[in-house]
Amino acid sequence: MREPLVGPADHRVAEGHREAEIGGGQPGAAGFLLKDTDAEGLVAAVRTVARGEGFIAPAVTRRLITAFAATAPAASAATRAAVAALTPRERDVLACLGLGLSNQQIADRLSMAESTTKTHVSRILAKLDLRSRVQAAILAQELGLPAPPSA
Repeated sequence: MREPLVGPADHRVAEGHREAEIGGGQPGAAGFLLKDTDAEGLVAAVRTVARGEGFIAPAVTRRLITAFAATAPAASAATRAAVAALTPRERDVLACLGLGLSNQQIADRLSMAESTTKTHVSRILAKLDLRSRVQAAILAQELGLPAPPSA
C-alpha cells in the first residue's frame, strides 16, 4: 500500500498567515505550503514531492532561514574572512540568498542571467566550504549582510 502523497493538513497561524504542511507534520513530511496556495501551486508542489524532492513555499523560506540563523553558532573568524574575500557581486548574491530569494529572483534583482546567478552560488558554496544554499542563507542572516539594492 502506497502512503498518501499529501496527508491531512496541520494548520498553524504564523505572522498573520494560515499555513498548512504537506504530510501534516508527520514523520516523512515532504513540504510546506501556505493554506491559501492556489490550485496551480498545489499541483506543482505535489509534482515536486512526487519526484522525491522537498517543497517549501517561497513565502515561508525567509522566515525559516531567519529562525535557523537565530539558533546557529556564531561564524568563526575564518568564515568571516572567507566572506570578506568574496567578490562584491558574490557578497550581493550571498545577501540575496539570506533573503530567501530563488535564483531567478536574484537574477532579476541584480540584473544578471539566471545562469550567472547559479555560477555565483556554486562559487560561493565552494569558497565558503558550504554544502547547500540553505547553509549560505543562514550564514548571510547570521552575519547580517545588508540587502543589495535592486539594479
